[in-house]
Amino acid sequence: MTTRHSGIGMTSQRTRMRMVERLRGEGIRDEVVLAVMGEVPRHLFVDEALASRAYEDISLPLGFGQTISSPYIVARMTELARAGSTLNKVLEIGTGCGYQTAVLSRLAKEVYSIERLAPLLAKARRNLRDVRVTNARLRHGDGILGMQEVAPFDVIVMAAAATHVPETLLGQLNMGGRMVLPLSSNNEQRLCIIERTPQGYVEKKMDPVKFVPLLPGTA
Repeated sequence: MTTRHSGIGMTSQRTRMRMVERLRGEGIRDEVVLAVMGEVPRHLFVDEALASRAYEDISLPLGFGQTISSPYIVARMTELARAGSTLNKVLEIGTGCGYQTAVLSRLAKEVYSIERLAPLLAKARRNLRDVRVTNARLRHGDGILGMQEVAPFDVIVMAAAATHVPETLLGQLNMGGRMVLPLSSNNEQRLCIIERTPQGYVEKKMDPVKFVPLLPGTA
């Protein structure tokens, strides 16, 4: 494992274990997710100037108006996505710096991830290469369109807040699959789970959250 940002103490396994204990105390119950959170070196996914704060329970700026979600939000979304099951194929909307991608890559056979901002995608590719992720396929594109050619997916995870659930993505879910995303309504955002059942789509509202808005197109 690379130690690109070294000498500040945040690279130690002990630092990550403290984060895991905090996440457990905050209500994350999936021990498989907690173990992965303890393995992925979060400090390698943020700018060196912010590396010493990587394991605090805060979101951090990535540039380009984007942020890396707090450890709790990443763990919570991953826990809801996994739902105690083995994942085969996952689609992530909003690669960002690649941190959530790295977490998902340790829980799924294949991860497909779309990022609309080309410079951020280039950064994510470097980060994922550094931590030796080999089962993630990244694409520069409009996340709202998904990846129809490799659908269906067991899980779709969206890292930006939508005002409504994109129909294109619902159609790319496996039967029994789940979409985890933040939805905006009346100036409030909530994490939502949408499950595809034989009877239709079932939506469940969860925790209040704060994400950047989902935008169409590429840049």
